[in-house]
Formats: sequence, C-alpha cells, structure tokens
Amino acid sequence: MSTETDLPTLSPKDTPPTEMGTAPSESVDGFGPVLRNPKFLVLWLGQIFSQLADKIYLVLMIALIASHFKTADQSISAWVSAIMIAFTVPAILFGSVAGVYVDRWSKKGTLIISNLLRGIFVFCIPLLLWLVRDQPNWWELPPGFVFLLGITFAVSTLTQFFAPAEQATLPLIVKNKHLLAANSLYTTTMMALLIVGFAVGEPLLGLADQLVESFGITGAWGKEFVVGGGYAIAGLILLALKTNETETDRQREQPHVWEDIKDGLRYLNENHRVRNALIQLVILFSVFAALAVLAVSLAAQIPGLKAEQFGFLLAAGGVGLGIGAFFLGHWGNQLPYRTLSLWGSIGTAIALIALSFSIHNLVFALASTTCLGFFAALVGVPMQTTIQRETPAILRGKVFGLQNNAVNIALSLPLALAGVAETFFGLQPVLLGLSGLAIAGGVLNWYISIKS
Repeated sequence: MSTETDLPTLSPKDTPPTEMGTAPSESVDGFGPVLRNPKFLVLWLGQIFSQLADKIYLVLMIALIASHFKTADQSISAWVSAIMIAFTVPAILFGSVAGVYVDRWSKKGTLIISNLLRGIFVFCIPLLLWLVRDQPNWWELPPGFVFLLGITFAVSTLTQFFAPAEQATLPLIVKNKHLLAANSLYTTTMMALLIVGFAVGEPLLGLADQLVESFGITGAWGKEFVVGGGYAIAGLILLALKTNETETDRQREQPHVWEDIKDGLRYLNENHRVRNALIQLVILFSVFAALAVLAVSLAAQIPGLKAEQFGFLLAAGGVGLGIGAFFLGHWGNQLPYRTLSLWGSIGTAIALIALSFSIHNLVFALASTTCLGFFAALVGVPMQTTIQRETPAILRGKVFGLQNNAVNIALSLPLALAGVAETFFGLQPVLLGLSGLAIAGGVLNWYISIKS
C-alpha cells in the first residue's frame, strides 16, 4: 500500500497491540509538516467551505421560514424545530450504514459527490418554492415547507456519508506522527466556522441577496447561492485531492450491510483503546450539547448579558478549544494520550464546577467557559487521533460511521433532557452533574488504559 501512513489493512483480531497511552516516538515539528502537506491543504480547504455551508444552512432555513411561512402572530420555534428534527433523524438512521459504504467506495469520490449533491439540492430551493407558491396545503403544511423538510433530510443524509469519508481520508494523507497536529487544526477550524457561521450567517445572506438584486435578478436567489455555492466549491476543490487510496484500502468483499456493521461493533468490542476513545468522545459531546441548551438560561442570569446573547458564552468556549488545539498541535505528542485525556477530563469537571458558581459574574463565567473549551480539546483531539491511528484502513468507514451515529444520539438526548433537568433541579445542580459525568469518563478511561 502506498499511503503516507503505511497503515495495515487488518481484521480486528489481527490488530497489533500498540499502546494508546504512549505518544508517538517520532520527532514532530508542530503544525509545520501538516501545513506543508499539499494533500492535507486540499482536504482542509474543502472542509472550510463545506462546514461553513453546514453552519449557515440553519440560518438559511430560518430566513426562508421567516420570509415565506411564518405569520405575524406565530412563533418561529415550531417551524425551526421541525427543520431540526429533519436534520437530526438521518444522523441516527443512516450514520452506521453510511460508514459501511464509505469502506466500499472511493473516499475521494464520496467526498466530492456528497458535496456537489448537497449544493444542487440547495440551489433547487428557490425553484421549488416558486413552483408550489400557490398550491393548497399538504398534510396541513405549506407545500414549500414540505419541500424544505425533504431537502433538509436529503442534505443531512448526504452529510452522513461525507463525515466518515473525511475522517477516514485524513490518515491516508497524513503520517501517523502528524495526525495529532492535523486533528488540532481540524478542531480549531470547526470551532472557528461554528462561531463565524452563526455570527456572520444572517448578514452574509442578506448581503448576497442585495448583490444578486443589483444585477437585476429577482426572487432572492442570493442566500441559496451562498450556501449551495459553499458545498459546490468544496466539491470542486476536492477534485484536486490525491489520497493514494488503492483497492487494498477498500473492503473487497461486500456482505450484507448489517454484517459489516457487526464487524465494526466487533472491532470496537475487541479493541479497548478505540472503544474507550469513542466513549470519551460521546461523553464530551453530551456535555457540550447540554451546555448549548443551558447557555441561554445561564446568559439570562449573568449580569451584563441577555438570554439572546448566549453566543458570547459559546464563543468563549470556542476560543478555549482553539487555544487547546494549538497547544496540542505543538506539544501534544510529548505526552501520553491517556494522560492528556485524564487531565482534560479533570480540567473540564473543574471548569464546570467553576461555571456553576460564576452565574453572577460575567468575567468569571467567560473565563470558566474558555477554560472549559481548552480542557475539552485535551480530551477530544487525542481521542479522535487515537481512533484514526488504531483503526485499520478497511474498517475506518464502519468505525467512523458508528462514531457518527453514537455522537449524534449523544447530542440528541441532552438537547431533550437538559432543559427539563434544569427546570426540576436548577442550573447549578445540573452543571455539577455534568462535571461528575466528565470526570467519571476520564478516570474510567485512564484506569482501563493502565489496566490493559
């Protein structure tokens, strides 16, 4: 196999017992080697446009609902909730199945086609809304909104193929000793785009509409051009990607899909390092999903902030994540991953405890969320790197598909339960409970790693 990483294509039982707790022994030079890797730069640039389109997609849906369907006496919440459900369901239904096909198909082809198709679906929105503008309701819903739900479902389904393909491609183009730095850059980029997407999404879409109208084009195509264009540009950029993927990197036998999913589950059961890393990521995403819900209530209680300004707290957490990812990219390989995970879990728990006692002080609250982001990076980045390094090439799609499935379920449950828990127990007890969950996961992972 002619990949840079020289990873073996082994069955789960043949996986060599490398030590997750030990950092790679090769010398590393921070982000330099990764940024000098043209293959990584192509994938990274594709990620930027694709994820920016992802982040602005929800803003686009809200803008379309407000301009086409919501009446003055209605709340927009019910409309947005329906869109969110349409976006979440494919992640739960198809995450694992998508991972199976990623192992069978060309990774590069999957990345390109999933982006181009998402772009086409978004470009079709204005035409579909125009075609059904005078139609009677379907199932007591405006037909245009039914189309929005369908397109959202389709876009989210394609995302389930893109996500594991992207994660499985990274180890093909980046050497093992540079994976931590590459994942650090990915994490920093993801958080930056999350902040930028929600911060500039609305004004950017409005500016695009004005620009399109200045050329005499009516119908407000500008918003769809920005989001669909983001997906399309990502797909075109990825045409230049060279993965060095060969047939030996793909699964040659094609049994029933469920058999492939069971292979992935069997591998996770037999490889404690990958399984523990996945559990750590699920716990981490659960904590952050709960915080996303609690941030509104938290902002309402902090002097100097309003409930609708909860984005400042999320932005502070994003800054902390970026700092943590920068630290890991330069110095993370000098420490065992299990140690980083333990420190990160303890730090996350302490930051959550500090946040629970900072609800009446803006500076302390922002400092606590920044520290929370920093320590979360110490958990998330090494654990993602562990999964990439440890998983054989022919199993990566299945494992990342299962990861995508588990993470999306982990995101969904706190979104549903965090608000209810706060109503019954109060904000501070819920934050303290999350801190206990964080430290329990870290200590358990460290103990199992040492024992094994």
